[in-house]
Parts: sequence; C-alpha cells; structure tokens
Amino acid sequence: MAHRRLKFWGWGHEGDGPNEDAQRRLCERTARRFGRALTLAPAPRLEELALRPPRVKPPAALAPICATDTYDRAAHHWGKSFRDLVRGFRRHYPNPPDVVAYPRSEQEVTAVLEWCDRAKLAAIPYGGGSSVVGGVEAPPADSCSGAVSIDLRHLDRVLEVDSISRAARIQAGVYGPALEDQLRATNFTLRHFPQSFEFSSLGGWIATRSGGHFATLYTHIDDFVEALRVITPTGAIETRRLPGSGAGPSPDRMFIGSEGTLGIITEAWMRLQERPRYRAGASVAFDDFPAAMRALRQLSQAGLYPANCRVLDPGEALTAGAGDGSEAVMVLAFESGDHDPAAWMRRALECCADHKGRFAPDAGQTRTDSSAAREGAAGEWRRTFLNAPYLREVLVRMAIIAETFETAITWERFEQFHHELMSAARAAVARVCGHGGSITCRITHVYPDGPAPYYTVTVPGRAGSELEQWDEIKQAVSDTLIRLGGTITHHHAVGRDHRQWYERETPAGFRRALQAAKRAFDPNAILNPGVLFDPIR
Repeated sequence: MAHRRLKFWGWGHEGDGPNEDAQRRLCERTARRFGRALTLAPAPRLEELALRPPRVKPPAALAPICATDTYDRAAHHWGKSFRDLVRGFRRHYPNPPDVVAYPRSEQEVTAVLEWCDRAKLAAIPYGGGSSVVGGVEAPPADSCSGAVSIDLRHLDRVLEVDSISRAARIQAGVYGPALEDQLRATNFTLRHFPQSFEFSSLGGWIATRSGGHFATLYTHIDDFVEALRVITPTGAIETRRLPGSGAGPSPDRMFIGSEGTLGIITEAWMRLQERPRYRAGASVAFDDFPAAMRALRQLSQAGLYPANCRVLDPGEALTAGAGDGSEAVMVLAFESGDHDPAAWMRRALECCADHKGRFAPDAGQTRTDSSAAREGAAGEWRRTFLNAPYLREVLVRMAIIAETFETAITWERFEQFHHELMSAARAAVARVCGHGGSITCRITHVYPDGPAPYYTVTVPGRAGSELEQWDEIKQAVSDTLIRLGGTITHHHAVGRDHRQWYERETPAGFRRALQAAKRAFDPNAILNPGVLFDPIR
C-alpha cells in the first residue's frame, strides 16, 4: 500500500498546506499588519542538500529495514519547532542521523537496539518527528561514532480491544488518525488530540507526556496509560494491567515522560472512552482578560469538567478569528457518550454570567452531530489551531519570528505571574526586534488549582538572525517563568532545548535518580543522549 511522503522540511505531506496564491495573500496581510515590505523566499528543495556521508553501515541482516538516502536522513534531522524550521529553511543539515531504521516488529526493534548497543551508536526513538524541543536530534557528531534514528511508523496496529474494561492494546508507532480509524468500529475513542495529532504517534505522546486538545480532567496522556511494554538495552519490561495500584512507585511513570532516554515503548494498553453522542458548545465574550480568568477559575473549581474551556485574550481572539480584538473570548464545550450535558452547560454559563460574560440566547444547545465543533467562534478557533503548523513555515520564509512558550502556575500566583511574564516578553521583543510585534496569551488547559497559559510571539525578524533573536527572547521569558515558580513546559516536553531550565526546576536528588535508572536500563548510554539529562560516566 503506497503512503504519501511527509515533507523533509515543514509540516505535513508533500504538497499539503497553503497553495502559492494563499501564501502570497498571507505575505501581503502580514506586511500590512507590521507596516513593512516582506518577501517570500523560496522553500528548500531536497536536491539542494549535501549531507555528510554516513559514518556507519547497518549489518546485512538489518539492511532491508534501513535507509541512508538523503530524504530519510534529512527528514529525521530536525523536529518541528521554529528553530528547526529556520535551520531547515537555511538548508542547514550538519548532523543527520547516519542510518534511519524502520523496524516492522518488536523483534526488529530489539535487533536494531542490540546493534546500536554493540557498536556504541546513539539510538534515537522516533515517532512522528513533531518534537518542538530538540527531542529527535542526533547528539553532537564528536560525541559518538554514529547515530541511528529508529522510526516506529510500521508498528501501527490496534492489537486487541477489551470492551469490558474499555481498554486496547496498541502498537506505539500508530499515528493519531490511524489509531482513531481502527477504534471507530468499536465505538470507542482514546480521546487524545494534541495539535500534532495528524503527524504524531502514541509512543511519542507517552514518551513526552503529551497534552491533548481537551482542557480539563484528562488533559495529559498519563491518565490514559493502563500498562506499557518497553524495550531497553538490558531487556524488555512489561507492566501489569491494573485500574490503580498503591504498590510502590509506579513502573509506568518511570517511562511516561522519559523522552526515549530509558527505553523504546513498543506497545501500550490504553484506557478508552465511549465516542461522544451529545455535544454542547458556546463562546462567551468578556470585557477583558482578567474577567475571563475569574470566570475560568470559578468553572475549574465547580467540578463541571467541560471538554473544552479555553480563554483567548483579545489579541489571541482576533488572530484566531474568534473575536474582533476588543474582548477576551472563552471557548466552552461539553460532550458525552452517555447523557445530555445541557445541565452542565447551563451551570457553566451561569458561572460566566457571574463575571459579566456575554453569550447568545441560544448558546450551549445540545447537538447530536459533530458540526457544533466546526461552527461559530469555537469553529474559527479550531480551524486556526489545526492550520497553524502549516502557516508557520510560510512565516519563516518571510523572516517572521512566530513561536510560543507555555507553562502552568497555581491560581493565587497567576495574576502577578502573567503580568511579570508579559512584561519580560515585551521588553525582550522590543530590545531584540524593536517595536511592532505582538505577544498574545491563551489558556490551553485548566485545573482546580491553576491554569496553563500559552503565549505566542509574532514579530518581524532580521533575515539571517532570526535564531539568535528568538534564543534571546526565549532565554528572557524562560528565566522569568522559572524565577516566578512556573514550569518550563506544561506539555511540550524537555528535549535538548529546555534542559537548562528543567535542571533548575527539578530537585538535584531526583535528577541523580534518573541518571541511576538510565545506568540500569541503558549502561552504555546510547538512548537519546543529551535529552533530559546527561548520563553518569
């Protein structure tokens, strides 16, 4: 069966994304927005790349599942962050993996890992390659004799479904759409939809503690993991299927969020939910962001658990097409496979009204079709959310810095935290890029004890210096949020890019425990070296 090829640079399949006319119109709109002339430089082409020759050759037994051509090695070189897109756009591919392996079974995963261990080659687990934190890059060339990217895309099946306990055993390489397609006949869903859903894998979600589209209750993949099977250089580990256990530290938690440093996840038993039949959605306008946040806190502590409960500040609402830039907007939704959520929606709208939230008289009516999520302000926000990765590569070609940072903080600190973080971001953007950029905020996830704010920076950069400019802005905002007690990442993982702040956030004793675990599972330190922490030498 033929598969469409993914772009070696940018987002999605080759040929996908805005066409030339849409790109030109985006360039014109962006130029008007920032009041300056912009040009759309040509995208890189594969034939323009001259990669370093492979330093190693796979053994004959593994050669049929390995690739060393330019496309495969370039496509596995960078992830999908702004920094990655800029480097790809510059045709800068200095340290590609030497070999890309495509194992078709767990036995072949084991064989590839054994080869890497014997030959002391860096082994980089690879799901969909959507990392935005440097999580799939090869380590520096002088730190290893070779690097192998282990792409699990062929481990892509739902192996069995337990309809009594509502769980499924699923191979880790399956991408989001294929996973949901296979579950559809069972009337179950995993109900985990990160922005990267179309081009990311179950194993990648687990390894990076992915956050999904749904904003309350089951926000992270952690909550859906029932059991794991992991291949390490010292053997396979399979955890026990249980609804819960108090038997010591959880072995699953050892690997959830380990980012490929301790082993390669090959299978997981995942908790499922019934596909929703009832949906109710509404958009609520507020005079300002603080009023919307007060309503959000009340909602988050009321035990209603809406499926979606995101607040967009006025600038974010304007960008998303969910508002006119004068009001903050809350995108609110409930859904259920069991019952009409009308009572929950009514109470949620009452909470919003307590803070002068405004909504249409017919807002929140229950629907039994899926079109509700595609209409009104919520629909505009959803379309913007899904299209953003395609647009960013076009912005990079205009030398526009378009990047995000996200965090989480408890409610009693949020107001001061947000004020200081926005001030630090504005000062950094003005210092580095001059005035004229925008910094917007939306709340992506919310908990009874605090929100997860997500900030977007959009500003014209200096062509050729965009990376250095973004690095300076990123340093300033990350230093600020760590100083104020936030986390360096709520759902984007750590990788290489966040390591310096992760080390400031986590206790030293915990980091030593991780290093000890790595020595036990991976004594030759071949798995994703440089990600999360350095091994004990």
